[in-house]
Amino acid sequence: MAQRCVNVLLDRVREMTRLEQQTEKLNALGKLAGNLAHELNNPASAAQRAASGLMEELRTYGHQKFLLGALSLTEENLAGIRAWRIRLEERARSEPADTITQSEREDQLQRWLRAHGVDQVWQVVPDLAELGVTDPDLDELAAILCGQHLEIVLSQFASSVRTERMAQAMLDSATRIFDLIAAVKDYSWMDQAPIQEVDIPQSLETTLAMLQSRLEHVTVERRFASDLPRISAYASELNQVWMALLENALDAMNDRGHIILSSHCAGEYVITEIWDDGPGIPEAIQARIFEPFFTTKAPGRGLGLGLDTAQRIVRQHRGYLNVESKPGATCFQVRLPIEPLQMY
Repeated sequence: MAQRCVNVLLDRVREMTRLEQQTEKLNALGKLAGNLAHELNNPASAAQRAASGLMEELRTYGHQKFLLGALSLTEENLAGIRAWRIRLEERARSEPADTITQSEREDQLQRWLRAHGVDQVWQVVPDLAELGVTDPDLDELAAILCGQHLEIVLSQFASSVRTERMAQAMLDSATRIFDLIAAVKDYSWMDQAPIQEVDIPQSLETTLAMLQSRLEHVTVERRFASDLPRISAYASELNQVWMALLENALDAMNDRGHIILSSHCAGEYVITEIWDDGPGIPEAIQARIFEPFFTTKAPGRGLGLGLDTAQRIVRQHRGYLNVESKPGATCFQVRLPIEPLQMY
């Protein structure tokens, strides 16, 4: 009877542990999904705004082209306008903006345009000022055109600048979305064998990409040795270790502070350290932080399995996970063998 009771109790302990670990995984997945949704929402919203503005701007641009065609400009005038525009665009790409403020430049441009009979000043001044157009630049154009011709050409030029800027915003947003998708794939190592030759710095960068929404007020300093070898590891599980340690660091700092990531070789091991400048772990509980279900977080914010899972994964890689902490400086050190003889 005693043996049966012990077996039943052991089975229940195993089942409860399995359920708690599953809950922890779902909690981690929820955090990851929330971070990813936030990161995807920003470029998607930017692309949507740019696309909406682009539709309206294309109509304006088309109308300005009709007006420009109605001017019946000579080939010499068109060549001069084209050369003036190319020169401004090349200068904007190659030279930094001067020290004059945007508002001061806009005031100067407004005075110049009004003095030369341009009525729709508010439509063109912001774009010209942002591009770095100066009074001498406008003097060059005025030598080719005047009056209504000058206003139509400047309006068409400003409209084209806005159109290009919106198209670039859409391209940047799409690039950011594809980068996030690539980061998710790298984080989970989808469609790849479980054991991989892992680049530790790249693995850390991938995890940082998943936490980007929490790094707005955090400075991340990287100290990676240049001669780091790749290590044989279960890449997706190793990413779980970085995620647990980085989330703990961010929680300790309340998403504000300084994180140092360092990685170097020491004999047959690659040593990776994650430092934060949070309040530190009290010495009285440092010996317990790797215990299952031990947590200092408020109820509902964690089950206390993050560090336990991280330590289990590191041990399965025949490595070691240690912590040193004092007020203002906490370091989690992960020591992993370059060529583990056997895992699992």
